[in-house]
Amino acid sequence: MSGGQQQRVAIARALVKMPKVLLLDEPLSNLDARLRLQTREELRRIQRETGITTVFVTHDQEEAMSISDRIVVMQKGVVQQIGRPQEVYDNPVNLFVAKFLGTPPINVFAGEVRAGVLRIGEDEVLRLEDTPDRKVWVGVRAEGLLPKEDGPLHCALAVVEVMGRDISVVASHSACASENLRAIINAETRIDGAAHEVRFTLRPRKVFLFDRETEERVPFRAQ
Repeated sequence: MSGGQQQRVAIARALVKMPKVLLLDEPLSNLDARLRLQTREELRRIQRETGITTVFVTHDQEEAMSISDRIVVMQKGVVQQIGRPQEVYDNPVNLFVAKFLGTPPINVFAGEVRAGVLRIGEDEVLRLEDTPDRKVWVGVRAEGLLPKEDGPLHCALAVVEVMGRDISVVASHSACASENLRAIINAETRIDGAAHEVRFTLRPRKVFLFDRETEERVPFRAQ
């Protein structure tokens, strides 16, 4: 049998015993993408029907988000956050959790809060209420970047990828922690792929601030 077939047989042998608790340690790692999705859906269906408490270990954050009722994010054996998948995605407690969940990964910028204004590089992107001055990491989900002609965040446009229902805009910024940043926007939005610059406004609910040293979440309110 192939590695994928052996893995599915092992899952079936574990399930047929009807245990009180089932531990699955990366059970889908040897499957191709389509079969992985099908098996994931089947595991979810069986778990709901049998009611067996299942601990599912995976490094695939999309798999974790889609299959779990509650998610535990760990780093080097230490629990970082526990909660429902959407709650953890929407309210990460620190930068590690924010970076772990999300496809594409969250965009991270070196930023600063100064005199009630959040700055990314030279760009003043948000006005804040009652937030002390400090250096921060600014996390912005891909869906939190909205193209706008007079948007405050100036980025160099790299490429526009049409993906059917969505458009992926790949750009760069001097304060970005990675080489490129990525925005996911509605396919009906028009972007000039030949342009050299794209400007964004930020959706506050998709923006997270983290202390530059501790990487813990910093609460804020946007005006």
